[in-house]
Amino acid sequence: MPQYEVTQKTKIKRLPDRAEYDRETIHGILDEALICHIGFVMDGQPYVIPTIHARVGDTLYLHGSAASRMLRTLGKGANACVTVTLLDGLVLARSAFHHSMNYRSVVILGPLEEVIDPDERNKVLDAIVEHIIPGRLAEARRPNRKELKATIVVKIQISEASAKIRTGPPGDDDEDYDLPVWAGVIPLSLQPGKPIPDPLLKEGIDMPDYVIKYAPDDWHRSK
Repeated sequence: MPQYEVTQKTKIKRLPDRAEYDRETIHGILDEALICHIGFVMDGQPYVIPTIHARVGDTLYLHGSAASRMLRTLGKGANACVTVTLLDGLVLARSAFHHSMNYRSVVILGPLEEVIDPDERNKVLDAIVEHIIPGRLAEARRPNRKELKATIVVKIQISEASAKIRTGPPGDDDEDYDLPVWAGVIPLSLQPGKPIPDPLLKEGIDMPDYVIKYAPDDWHRSK
């Protein structure tokens, strides 16, 4: 899969060996992440807000409340910076200076545009649900007209984008490898807990497979 064009704004200058620009890597990180942060400046004040996203091809979609003046303003073409980060581990070095984290991150730069076309909006809202819980859309009620009116969808083209990735053990100074200090990596990952049914759930409704698959292994063994 070809890579995105490297621009002056997306070229990673610090630790460039961790940089990735190919579409497959960037798309994979975006698709695994469940939340992104969007940074922008409004009236001279910087803001960074979290939101849910979904990628469709080379476009990243975000949504929020239609009452949000910020999103309305952003949707008129304001420049933004969208980031996602996946934390994979704590890297413990022998020296405090060389402690680090293993991670995968993506930065996307560009203008935002509000999605006006009703068909595109509906497809995007469906994609966001499926991004979070694949299979849920087949059962959940679709948004009604009132709910659609209360929702704004904006998009940013994934054209100026870069990924930065760190993997592996700590990198200590040569003279520190003889220190009697434990060093290594503590892996981290997002782990689901035991599914908790809604107390108002009607009797006779079985837990769907797409929920069961998120359950932890020990819950499966106890069933």
